[in-house]
Amino acid sequence: MDILLNGKLSGKLRAAAATPLLPEEITNLPYHYLLFMSTISNELFYNRLPVNQLSLGELLTEEHLFYRIPANWHVLLTDVKKSTEAVTQGRHETVNMVATASIVAVLNIAYKQNISVPFFFGGDGATFLVPPVILEPALKALLQHQENTNANFDLQLRVGHVAVEDIYKMGCQLLISKLKTSDLFSIPVVLGNGLAHAEKIIKGDDYLLTPLSADEALLDMSGFECSWDRIKPPEQYDEVVSLLVLAKDASLQASVFKQVADTIDAVYGEPEKRKPITESQLKLKRTLQKISHEMRGKFGRFNLLYLTGTWLKLLLGPLYFKTRAGKSYLNQLVQLSDTLVIDGKISTVISGTAAQRTELEKELDRLETEGAILYGLYVSRESVLSCYVRSRNEKHVHFVDGADGGYTRAAMVLKQKLAKP
Repeated sequence: MDILLNGKLSGKLRAAAATPLLPEEITNLPYHYLLFMSTISNELFYNRLPVNQLSLGELLTEEHLFYRIPANWHVLLTDVKKSTEAVTQGRHETVNMVATASIVAVLNIAYKQNISVPFFFGGDGATFLVPPVILEPALKALLQHQENTNANFDLQLRVGHVAVEDIYKMGCQLLISKLKTSDLFSIPVVLGNGLAHAEKIIKGDDYLLTPLSADEALLDMSGFECSWDRIKPPEQYDEVVSLLVLAKDASLQASVFKQVADTIDAVYGEPEKRKPITESQLKLKRTLQKISHEMRGKFGRFNLLYLTGTWLKLLLGPLYFKTRAGKSYLNQLVQLSDTLVIDGKISTVISGTAAQRTELEKELDRLETEGAILYGLYVSRESVLSCYVRSRNEKHVHFVDGADGGYTRAAMVLKQKLAKP
């Protein structure tokens, strides 16, 4: 169970919540307690991390609330190759679906072992931090997903991993904390250049994955859904902004990201006021073509039972959402929508007005001119939603992107800036 806190943890509580310990904490703990902690596998490192009830800006000022990722963990990454080309061809929803499905594949493996892992949705791929015990099964499942993606959608899915120990040997940092973003949802917050370094390695021309065989038996896509149609912003707003922000100096990420977070809060208001997903704007997809598309992403082949079952569920959906259980699910869906990702950069989807976006761009341009950040931004008229629903009463996460490939198009802008001398 997550531990809620507003202030600094004591040494013993911090030790129980996560490992490894800081040197000054180790010296203050009794020998028998240290011996006990040393026998516990750190595969539950992320499960034990405390959840912080602070604003993002406040969390970023509290260095003591961040922990080093265990050195024996791995960065695991998926990425749709040539996603920019696919998005410009109008295949943005397929790219989103493939990325979401990779998250579902890994989380289902972790779930079966009662392990929580940090994950980061990027629109055209995903990044995970995983303990060694689930690395191989996760890779085998993702390689099967890779084969299915190629066969059904003619898209190439990159799959790779880098040991955290190797990242540390390169002088990079990986610090993590947990942030409570709603009554029902918390997200990992990662600082440091470690994930960016791992991504560069995996996307490099000379990267080779250790030979492994795809394993259909390990690919569990239960809970994967893409049932919702494109979603218009709340009635008082007219656009959806997909935003990516990098700190030019990785050592200054915390202070720079705080400036950006505070600016977004000042322009758009509290996080709940700028969410692009509202219950009133949700509409189910109702075409057999769209169901068939999801089916091939989920199973890698035609499945008549799934097709007809899903079709009937969508027909009955409007009735279900009028019930108490259905209304509760929709309320939870909004709270459990993942609109903020901090993985060494800021990725966020915001709804608002054109005037608010202009004000935001003015402040971001100032920070960019001062040499603090580089950013990419894309404006959509709608957002898209893909889902991981283990149980409508308990566990579900909903991944949000701007329509027409918001994150991917924002990344195009950012890459152009990074390419400039």
